[in-house]
Amino acid sequence: MKETDREAVATAVQRVAGMLQRPDQLDKVEQYRRREARKKASVEARLKAAIQSQLDGVRTGLSQLHNALNDVKDIQQSLADVSKDWRQSINTIESLKDVKDAVVQHSQLAAAVENLKNIFSVPEIVRETQDLIEQGALLQAHRKLMDLECSRDGLMYEQYRMDSGNTRDMTLIHGYFGSTQGLSDELAKQLWMVLQRSLVTVRRDPTLLVSVVRIIEREEKIDRRILDRKKQTGFVPPGRPKNWKEKMFAILERTVTTRIEGTQADTRESDKMWLVRHLEIIRKYVLDDLIVAKNLMVQCFPPHYEIFKNLLSMYHQALSTRMQELASEDLEANEIVSLLTWVLNTYTSTEMMRNVELAPEVDVGTLEPLLSSHVVSELLDTYMSTLTSNIIAWLRKALETDKKDWVKETEPEADQDGYYQTTLPAIVFQMFEQNLQVAAQISEDLKTKVLVLCLQQMNSFLSRYKDEAQLYKEEHLRNRQHPQCYVQYMIAIINNCQTFKESIVSLKRKYLKNDVEEGVSLSQPNMDGILDTIAKEGCSGLLEEVFLDLEQHLNELMTKKWLLGSNAVDIICVTVEDYFNDFAKIKKLYKKRMTAEAHRRVVVEYLRAVMQKRISFRSPEERKEGAEKMVREAEQLRFLFRKLASGFGEDVDGYCDTIVAVAEVIKLTDPSLLYLEVSTLVSKYPDIREMKTPCALFPVKVS
Repeated sequence: MKETDREAVATAVQRVAGMLQRPDQLDKVEQYRRREARKKASVEARLKAAIQSQLDGVRTGLSQLHNALNDVKDIQQSLADVSKDWRQSINTIESLKDVKDAVVQHSQLAAAVENLKNIFSVPEIVRETQDLIEQGALLQAHRKLMDLECSRDGLMYEQYRMDSGNTRDMTLIHGYFGSTQGLSDELAKQLWMVLQRSLVTVRRDPTLLVSVVRIIEREEKIDRRILDRKKQTGFVPPGRPKNWKEKMFAILERTVTTRIEGTQADTRESDKMWLVRHLEIIRKYVLDDLIVAKNLMVQCFPPHYEIFKNLLSMYHQALSTRMQELASEDLEANEIVSLLTWVLNTYTSTEMMRNVELAPEVDVGTLEPLLSSHVVSELLDTYMSTLTSNIIAWLRKALETDKKDWVKETEPEADQDGYYQTTLPAIVFQMFEQNLQVAAQISEDLKTKVLVLCLQQMNSFLSRYKDEAQLYKEEHLRNRQHPQCYVQYMIAIINNCQTFKESIVSLKRKYLKNDVEEGVSLSQPNMDGILDTIAKEGCSGLLEEVFLDLEQHLNELMTKKWLLGSNAVDIICVTVEDYFNDFAKIKKLYKKRMTAEAHRRVVVEYLRAVMQKRISFRSPEERKEGAEKMVREAEQLRFLFRKLASGFGEDVDGYCDTIVAVAEVIKLTDPSLLYLEVSTLVSKYPDIREMKTPCALFPVKVS
């Protein structure tokens, strides 16, 4: 307290010092004193009020505690009195045991009297119930069945209460009402029959289906009531709980499964399209059933049954099971396609689960896949394996068929532009198109895989095609009389190469839609090289045919016979032109190459005749005559190949200029200029390797 007083005095001194800092403030000392007195009085009043309030609260609390103590004493006294009375009444309770037994017996007798009428009328009620069931009056039959079961259960319950161990009386009661269980089973059978045909019944007689649902709801309520009583008494009547609601859904599920399985009308042996028909029937049945369930059946069931949701789940599960069964069978390639197309596309399309009549109750996004990804992968692997074997077999068969055409005595067909062709490219790419279109129906990924497969097999096929074309040429060269239309079919083979190229490009452009897929295509073997080789060898074979016929006349060049007036070049020109008239049905790209090659080879053969020293000029006049003949024949050849190359826009004069240049060297009369001219000729035409010295052209001395 002293410390507190000192702090208070110090605080007061500090405040007074703060108020009296200037001389003029001394005049206000009285005013300050009165103001502090008022503050002090106010604080004291608040303290008194607070203390008074606390005292009142303490006084009230003490009063309540005193009253509580008195109440506890009264309760203690009352409990003592009750305990005393209870101990005194024990003997009285023991003496009332006979009364208790009499009450129980009275209760049982009262129940027996109450049910006596029903007990005596049990046989009659059984007959009436049986008749009602046979007549289809299911609600009335169920009402009477409920009365029978109520009487039986009531008697058995009273017997159970009186003596739960008395099995003889319980058996007697159960035996007397024995036909009740049979009626229940018979009624249940009728209910299940209606439920099995519920999709038909709901259209023809929805009230019958409503009656069945009402009966099931009644039984469910009875089951719940009995199960609640079991918790209290432990008694359960025979045959309970019936669980008819659970059995109803089991029946519906079994009906759905049977309906799905029963749609297979054919087998592979009786109809190659059995699976397509089976899946289409399933699609139609399931869609129709779900539409009926959505529009009609939901009106016959209580909302908490969620009948449409449950039926949708049943159909989905039944379909999944059926698809699993089909997938486990040894399916052919086309059957795998049909199954996967249906499972992956048709099922979730507007033709089925996305149908507008099922919206919005059916959300396709919530449906589990009918087949697991593992099963789908296995089916795709099987399909790709089978497809690979089929494509190889189809390509081999197509090539064998085409080879048979090569030996025919009739010319091949021509396309719309008049070029010879065979049916091989059309057959091959029609087959590819069909498989790609089928794969595209399943998925984009499968489409890409099939395209890769087709391109791979096409590469192998073209290698075989090249080998067969080479054998065809070699066999003809061994016997040029056979086959009769060799030239025409070789032209068709050459033209097919361009058709194959165009078809491959078209196929890639059509079925490769994005950059990723384009990358796949670029990784495929380059088939253009093989096709170019086939075309080149084919063109070479045709030219070989030409030069075999020209061989005799080419051998006459630069001989005495030639110098004396042989018409070998005339025959060469006529023969070449005649052959190239036949070659008119080669496509322009290849004909252009053949024309250039024929031109080059004729000139080469002409120059080779010059280099082989078949003739010796005895005089300058002979050399001049021979050189002039060479120039004339060069112009003749130039005219021929200009004519053949018309429309190609090619410069065809270069080759014949070589013959003219050689003729100019032969025509020389001054030997001193010979070396210079020959050197100039060799530098201009370095391919003339045989011309080593001027003497090659001048076997006799120049005068």
